[in-house]
Amino acid sequence: MVKIRLKKTGRRNHPCFRIVVQDQRTARQGKVIENLGSYDPMREKDNIILKNDRAEYWLSKGAQPTDGTKPILKRQGVQFPGSK
Repeated sequence: MVKIRLKKTGRRNHPCFRIVVQDQRTARQGKVIENLGSYDPMREKDNIILKNDRAEYWLSKGAQPTDGTKPILKRQGVQFPGSK
């Protein structure tokens, strides 16, 4: 199964994350199918960069967002399949 999840980058005491599409069996730091954007929890404003159209494409193809990425996608206005 394909997942939309966070890949940790950054340095000690300043975590940053990439929002990526990966096979669920792949390690967190492993091979990526597609990079959708980034998330920096330490910044006050403009902390999420996301390709909304690509995220919606992967969700329509059956990719499952993880618990960490679901609120980020909702905050950016990504439409989930089957929701109104």
